[in-house]
Amino acid sequence: MILNEPQGLYHPANEHDACGVGFVAHIKGKKSHSIVEQGLTVLRNLTHRGAVGWDPKLSDGAGLLIQIPDKFFREVMARQGVKLPAAGQYGVGTVFLPRDPASRFACEYEIERAIKDEGQVLLGWRDVPVDNSDLAEPAKRIEPVMRQVFIGRGKGVTVTDALERKLYIIRKSSGHAIQALKLAHGKEFYVPSMSARTACYKGMLLAHQVGQYYKDLQDARVESALALVHQRFSTNTFPSWDLAHPFRMICHNGEINTLRGNVNWIRARQGAISSPVLGRDLEKIWPLIYDGQSDSASFDNALELLVMGGYSVAHAMMMMIPEAWENHTLMDPTRRAFYEYHAAMMEPWDGPASIAFTDGRQIGATLDRNGLRPSRYIVTADDLVIMGSECGCLPVPEEKIVKKWRLQPGKMFLVDLEKGRIIDDEELKNTLAGAKPYAEWIERIRVKLDEVETEKTPPLKSAVRMLDRQQAFGYTLEDIKFIMTPMAMNGEEPVGSMGNDSPLAVLSDKNKTLYHYFKQLFAQVTNPPIDPIREELVTSLVSFIGPKPNLLGIDEMNPPLRLEVSQPVLDFFEMEKIRHIERYTGGKFRSFELDITYPLAWGKEAVEARLASLCAQAEDAVRAGYSIIVISDRLVERERVAIPALLALSAIHQHLVAKGLRTSAGLVVETGSAREVHHFALLGGYGAEAVHPYLALESLLDLATKGELGPDLDGRKAIKNFVKAIGKGLKKVMSKMGTSTYMSYTGAQIFEAVGLARSLVDKYFTGTTSSIEGIGVFEVAEEAIRIHKAAFEDADPVLESMLDAGGEYAWRVRGEAYVDARRDREAAAFGAAELPPRVQGIRGDHQRPVAAPHDLPRSVRIPPRSRETRSDRRGRSRSRDSQAFFDRSNVARFDLGRSAHHARGGDEPHRREVEHRRGGRGPQTLRDGKGRRDAALASRSEPRRARHRIARRRRAQVQDQAGRLGALRRDGRISCERGADPDQDRPRSPITSPRSATRRREWS
Repeated sequence: MILNEPQGLYHPANEHDACGVGFVAHIKGKKSHSIVEQGLTVLRNLTHRGAVGWDPKLSDGAGLLIQIPDKFFREVMARQGVKLPAAGQYGVGTVFLPRDPASRFACEYEIERAIKDEGQVLLGWRDVPVDNSDLAEPAKRIEPVMRQVFIGRGKGVTVTDALERKLYIIRKSSGHAIQALKLAHGKEFYVPSMSARTACYKGMLLAHQVGQYYKDLQDARVESALALVHQRFSTNTFPSWDLAHPFRMICHNGEINTLRGNVNWIRARQGAISSPVLGRDLEKIWPLIYDGQSDSASFDNALELLVMGGYSVAHAMMMMIPEAWENHTLMDPTRRAFYEYHAAMMEPWDGPASIAFTDGRQIGATLDRNGLRPSRYIVTADDLVIMGSECGCLPVPEEKIVKKWRLQPGKMFLVDLEKGRIIDDEELKNTLAGAKPYAEWIERIRVKLDEVETEKTPPLKSAVRMLDRQQAFGYTLEDIKFIMTPMAMNGEEPVGSMGNDSPLAVLSDKNKTLYHYFKQLFAQVTNPPIDPIREELVTSLVSFIGPKPNLLGIDEMNPPLRLEVSQPVLDFFEMEKIRHIERYTGGKFRSFELDITYPLAWGKEAVEARLASLCAQAEDAVRAGYSIIVISDRLVERERVAIPALLALSAIHQHLVAKGLRTSAGLVVETGSAREVHHFALLGGYGAEAVHPYLALESLLDLATKGELGPDLDGRKAIKNFVKAIGKGLKKVMSKMGTSTYMSYTGAQIFEAVGLARSLVDKYFTGTTSSIEGIGVFEVAEEAIRIHKAAFEDADPVLESMLDAGGEYAWRVRGEAYVDARRDREAAAFGAAELPPRVQGIRGDHQRPVAAPHDLPRSVRIPPRSRETRSDRRGRSRSRDSQAFFDRSNVARFDLGRSAHHARGGDEPHRREVEHRRGGRGPQTLRDGKGRRDAALASRSEPRRARHRIARRRRAQVQDQAGRLGALRRDGRISCERGADPDQDRPRSPITSPRSATRRREWS
């Protein structure tokens, strides 16, 4: 398997596919060469769904998976003097081998060694005949050597299923052994298939080249009852021979958006998983998924594990891609119980996906719960089933078609070749759901937090003043006024305006919380977002806290209890239930609290050791039998500073994953720092099953007590509205990546770190995308300490009785410096070390703003664009228009008698004073809506223009700093204007005030 090295903005972890998929199968299981030919025809007709490189013959990949052609293999191996056993008693492995002879010999020897170790019989090797005359030169240069190995069953193997499992172990163990050799050409080794039922032919081939390249497929003796085909269109990826589809069990069209979380959870189960079917052989398969594999390859590996562990292929697919059951009130209770039981065993692999699958006996297809990938199928009178990404992939006379239909969201279509019939979605799922008493098991093991009876224990209260705690966690007046208050009053996330030109957190001269260093990732390329409002049926915020059942415990009668919450934001009483869960559930659950504060005197150097101690404490608690770990910063006070909750959570989550203990306990975060949707999304994305924002809720209670939320809104209703608004916001954030459930989102890490050092990200946020580096863990701790000291020390008299003004959503006198966003890109893109000292803005030793753009070296300047669009950490689109466009649009608004400040919070000061330029055109060019001159409108505009010119000449330039006596003029004198209000965009001059007598006279 060839893994590309990270370079620039490319990383192999971002491998995704958007492709054409299809299959042809004979319902009765009748094998013929015509099925193979028809499969190749479907593949050729899906050519337009693939992609090519700069060379028209350089493909992203294509392939075909068929049943083992026993008659063909028997005859060709007889020529080599090898007599094959009966069908089903031997397996065939198709192997990509290095071109280097010595490396090839080493790989073959490891396979033969694994065959012997597993007690099976090596029957022989065969060179696969190929014709590469039509391949592109780049594909030829990395073309592997194609060979097939034939393996007979050993004495202890009596059935084909057992042989399949042995072949699976041989492939995994030999692959691990070859990886351990660390050969220079070892990455060229890959096994497309090793099975007693199926064989795969694929590569970096165009659709029409598959049948030409592999000469086997031209032989009439190659017969199969099914043909699964795929044409790859790679997105964000480099094409390679091994990443071509089909994989061993699937073809996939779409993207798995929760891949990072899914892979982490698979690794986390490693220490707790056991299988009555695989037994001790289970230890030989790890690692199940290699770093750098595509989402489709990772999905295939996970599906293969489930099937080898005893699940049927349909059962396994229902576990990995369940239909929307959480809010489906009309679903059959038995089927609902099936999904609910398995929900804690495996989180959904979520994202737009159309997946065709087969184990050689059954073949089928399914769609994700949103149905965001097209797939249609037809059934013919001669017992053929043809499925494809679009209709017409195989021409069939209309009179032969007995049924036409499409795959529906969350539905499954299955053809059982051994039984010779199609099994529809209703019958298939009712059969699987009724096989075991899932509803009875659910009632026995499920504990709903809402139904846990308590004596209403009053929440803990801190002796530290609320204002000090708010400042210690970085609260601002903007957070209270623009974020929390609207959510408490309306139960909706507030809607912000466009135009945030504040610098990146790592380049800002203001202290920022760790949340500011992460940006949400969005759906891209062929990956559509979903609408969480119109598609509420398929979205869910249900979360399970506590141990997860054994993934391969197919006959497990006593799975662990599960604590279920309807949504992940906990109020005071729910948190007290968690804190004392052992008392309220009779010892069924046990919680352990980790204090993530430490003495301020220890300084920033203590953070690394403190995190290591927290990880060790969490590990010991899980091994001691605690089922819930509460990560709390409630004990913050003057002499104790809190480690950022996001950093502590992710460190503990990653540590438990590495130790194989993460599925043995749940993580709940009790923090004063979470107050907006982005914060909760980050905590969930890095492993929190639930979050208790105690300080945000206390702040709302305080506002309600003071009557600032209105006379009819009490504290209880305010908290309820706030929790509701956060839930809606989480659905919105998840939906932008096509993710539907919070359980899929938990630990999925669908974020990009901006301005954090690679060493910090790799250690504590493993797997997170980080293209722009910056500060390390000690600088993060130093920033947290600066925020803490500002809260408890009396250095700033303005903060004695009020929060900082903010400046994140609009320009403030004491707020963020709104600068040219181009400068931030330049400094971040080239790194502070490469810039002159005067423009180094990464905080640490250089506590000062970044220099102006013209101070940057000419070599690192980036030409301005007419329009730039990016997303801020709250998921809003932040659009920055060109200067010319902005000026002209404001001129037009002035001409129409409107204000220039049209919902553009946070503009630079010079944009607030738009110069009225016309380029030689006078007011006589103004026209009314009908296109004719309007003298009245033109004459009305002239006094207004004169007034603005006078105002600009008289208005003082307000500096960034303001004293308690008011804003300072440029000449250093105290301004005669009223004192600066930190909650206003800027001080108003009597001349420009709408209430001034001058304006009243002009408009009278």
